[in-house]
Amino acid sequence: MEKIQQGVMVSAPPKKRGFLREVKNNAPLFIMTLPGFILTILFAYFPMFGIIIAFKKMNFAAGILGSPWVGLSNFEFLFKSPDAWVITRNTILYNLVFIFGGLVINVALAIGLSELRTRWLSKTYQTMILMPHFLSYVIVSYLVFAFCSVENGFLNKTILPALGMEPITWYTNPAPWPFILIIVNFWKTMGYGSVVYLAAIAGIDTQLYEAAKIDGANRWQQIRNITIPSLTPLMVILTIMNVGKIFNSDFGLFYQVPLNSGPLYPVTNVINTYVYNMLTSAGSGSTGMASAASFYQSVVGFLLVITTNCVVKKIDPEKALF
Repeated sequence: MEKIQQGVMVSAPPKKRGFLREVKNNAPLFIMTLPGFILTILFAYFPMFGIIIAFKKMNFAAGILGSPWVGLSNFEFLFKSPDAWVITRNTILYNLVFIFGGLVINVALAIGLSELRTRWLSKTYQTMILMPHFLSYVIVSYLVFAFCSVENGFLNKTILPALGMEPITWYTNPAPWPFILIIVNFWKTMGYGSVVYLAAIAGIDTQLYEAAKIDGANRWQQIRNITIPSLTPLMVILTIMNVGKIFNSDFGLFYQVPLNSGPLYPVTNVINTYVYNMLTSAGSGSTGMASAASFYQSVVGFLLVITTNCVVKKIDPEKALF
């Protein structure tokens, strides 16, 4: 709608559309988002009611609301526990390696796959590296056991004797397990991670590469000056989201793969496995401690996301998550 102000024709600002009208005009889109919205409410927001367990001494007969309040006792016991430093250290260090090591591997693998000019070969490699993503950690644990079994493992029966080395009792020796867990994690996750970046590479305007070729740029120069800068926003967003999960660990990786072996706890015990062990141990007080650990996990993760996003926003506002 146009108005005349001081002899000049100007356009009036458009009226704000109401929420109900927005829903009506975009009904199919809202219907498609409804299942995800419902699942988020049921499995993300509704369970937040259980936060109060962290501040109670659970009595299952009395229920959550009927159990007595103990204030911060569960947190105090958690942080005074000799395991607190070990599980926090393990969780943070493993996740730092997974986040930044995985970033390099996933981007490099995606770029390598995008450079394959034979379509069937590219699809074959994508299928091969994506397959481990769909394997459960129960199956992965048996694959690792096939390599590391003391009596019949491939390493002890074939590799180590060929190198003139004595067999190793893998499941009672903590030293090699950080490397084993890191290798298993990269092997299982790099397929999915690289496909995400590969999809982003497919969306880069091909005219940029054609212009670079005309200017005499070789393949490495095209990757350095076009591909990597185009992937940077996605890399930043995924890194921010992963930093928010730095206090969360894949339970199957740290519980199933090392077979929950007690001698390996110094290098395999993380917050998630600690919470599980507390829940399965005798005594209702363990439930409060486990909830306190989970609450601690969530709060620190939230603060890390906010902090990381603020740092990115200071450096480059356009690449910030929010």
